[in-house]
Amino acid sequence: MPDLLIELFSEEIPARMQRRAAEDLKKLVTNGLVEAGLTYAAAGAFSTPRRLTLTLEGMLAESPAVTEERKGPKADAPEKAIEGFLRGAGLTRDQLEERDTPKGKILFAQIHKPGRPAAEIVAEVLEQTIRTFPWPKSMRWGAGALKWVRPLHAILCLISSEEGADIVPLDIDGITSGNTTFGHRFLAPEAITVTGFEDYAAKLKRAFVVLNPEERAETILNDATNMAFAAGLEVVEDAGLLAEVAGLVEWPVALMGTIADDFLELPPEVLQTSMREHQKFFSVRNPKSGRIEKFITVANRTTADDGATILAGNEKVLSARLADAKFFWENDLRTATSAEGMATWVANLANVTFHNKLGTQAELIERMAILARELAPMVEADADEAEQAAKLAKADLSSEMVYEFPELQGLMGSYYAKSAGHSDAVAAAAKEHYAPLGPSDDVPTAPVSVAVALAEKIDKLTGFWAIDEKPTGSKDPFALRRAALGVIRILVENGIQVAILTPFWRSLSQYPESMLESALEDQADRDEAIADYLGMDVNDVFDRRIKKEDAAETLTVRASLADQKLSELLDAGPRALIGTNLLTFLHDRLKTYLKDQGIRHDIIDACIAMDGNDDLTLLVKRARALSETLATDDGENLIQGFKRANNILTQAEEADGVEYSYGADVKYAETDEERALFKALDEAEAKITPAMEQQDFTTAMTAMATLRSPIDAFFDAVQVNSDNQTVRRNRLNLLSRIRGICTSVADLTRIEG
Repeated sequence: MPDLLIELFSEEIPARMQRRAAEDLKKLVTNGLVEAGLTYAAAGAFSTPRRLTLTLEGMLAESPAVTEERKGPKADAPEKAIEGFLRGAGLTRDQLEERDTPKGKILFAQIHKPGRPAAEIVAEVLEQTIRTFPWPKSMRWGAGALKWVRPLHAILCLISSEEGADIVPLDIDGITSGNTTFGHRFLAPEAITVTGFEDYAAKLKRAFVVLNPEERAETILNDATNMAFAAGLEVVEDAGLLAEVAGLVEWPVALMGTIADDFLELPPEVLQTSMREHQKFFSVRNPKSGRIEKFITVANRTTADDGATILAGNEKVLSARLADAKFFWENDLRTATSAEGMATWVANLANVTFHNKLGTQAELIERMAILARELAPMVEADADEAEQAAKLAKADLSSEMVYEFPELQGLMGSYYAKSAGHSDAVAAAAKEHYAPLGPSDDVPTAPVSVAVALAEKIDKLTGFWAIDEKPTGSKDPFALRRAALGVIRILVENGIQVAILTPFWRSLSQYPESMLESALEDQADRDEAIADYLGMDVNDVFDRRIKKEDAAETLTVRASLADQKLSELLDAGPRALIGTNLLTFLHDRLKTYLKDQGIRHDIIDACIAMDGNDDLTLLVKRARALSETLATDDGENLIQGFKRANNILTQAEEADGVEYSYGADVKYAETDEERALFKALDEAEAKITPAMEQQDFTTAMTAMATLRSPIDAFFDAVQVNSDNQTVRRNRLNLLSRIRGICTSVADLTRIEG
């Protein structure tokens, strides 16, 4: 079976686009071929700065012949309808088949499509692919209409087999296909004739082109690591930079240069960021001191002087860049250690908008400081230190270094705070309060950092909820899902038990009620519902609710509210509504967090349904214990027994119009199995009650799982709905004990299966 080789040769493709472009070429071509009936055995896509390459192995030489049956109109349909069907099918009237069907005689056509040569199909698919290629950005050049990311120079398209290689004829805006490619732009620019993929890859390698980007990256990493090791140093890992640099060169040559002594005292992160962002250099670190002392650049060619000229030029440019960084660093240090200190930067943030509805960065900082102080005792942090850390955590946003390198925010703040004489805890909080930024990032563990990190994320959540800027679908412009997951992870992974609604409400109290747009709309709807419910004027309801917020009149107003439902409705003000909505949002994120750990959604729902579900750490402990219990045979089978007991009890309560919730007495038991269940329930309850008080969910659920056998034995031996009504009521109350004990641990009615 023949193989296919395609190469699209152009000017340099931006490194960030190459990997996606190679995958798009593979997807578009293979999908088009398969849709046309041309299947293949394997496919591979490659990229260099100047070419996209696709190879297919084991492709069919031609598409198979296909017979398609097409249903037409009725045999007695108007002649024009039949003629239209014949034109579409490309047949004559005598080629149609007439069949009897429940709807009468229907005409059917058998359309035979012969196979097509592979070259014809490949040419059509490749032209369509090139003309509609999904580049993020593309350009036109010359007088042609063709668009490509950079000017397209040549198309190589070969079908090769044991008999030889044939060029697939193709002409796109004057660019004709052929069997030639080109080597390295400088080291081997001559045209190269190829006969297939193996020949193509081998000749490119001899022409100083490494086709596979993974191979180029591996070469860069190995050469850089060896050079650094020989000097007693180590390369700072940077996977993103490695992938980018591999897309900048076709023949990678690693060179190690020196950083001038004037810059070695700069923070290593500053050196690394400046070299990575501006020069695409890898940082080389001294493992003993932690200082960045050298750099590695990757040239696209070998030179007669072994890269000496290249290094000299790079070192000169780097010195100019680092001179700027040093200037920023020294200026910032002078500000941070001055009499006013970092407070100068905080004051400047009064002119920087955080959000047009939520105020400035300075106002955000003030809210964070108040909330961090409130959170401090909950996370065992010093309140004064937490407040101070929150006030300084974002100060570096006004610094010159962060203005130049925004990705260093927080990190530079920690350096400046330390230089200004602040405690290690305050300095660490500046760096750690943004964490975690991603699901694999570490969470802050120091108490002060935890308080500030929580304050920052809680303020963001409550603020954007207050102005009704919630995530919708896949859109989350303010990263609120990430903030919610950050709150969850900080609490759970540090084992911090906090009723999260309390800091939510404290944070919301810092916003005027007039700002709570969505909640006020919900409150207006609620007032109308109350008015409808009581047959009152909506303005009277509004007046009563406003008066309830006056503590001096609360008791008088409550006394006038004879209807309990009205009292409950009036209690739910706009801040309470926002807090409840936020808790639901956190529960949704928690479900995702726990599902990734293998905990089923119904188990999470069973735990969320319990009291205290705003203590996320407690909730997770309960869910993990329940998941472990249900993973055992006893736990899984207990659910069946519980559901059977609950179903019988629920049906009886509905039929009898009473609640069987107490009064089961062992003296009315008639069987050994019944008496054994009484005993098992007593023993389980004696263990579950103190365990739940101590939040020892594992012990409680293990005790609950021991009920599996006595419940099974009870149902095997006993008929609950006895003719003796006393016995029946006793047994129903016994089932109520089962339900009560089991649901004291989790709402097992929500467990599936």
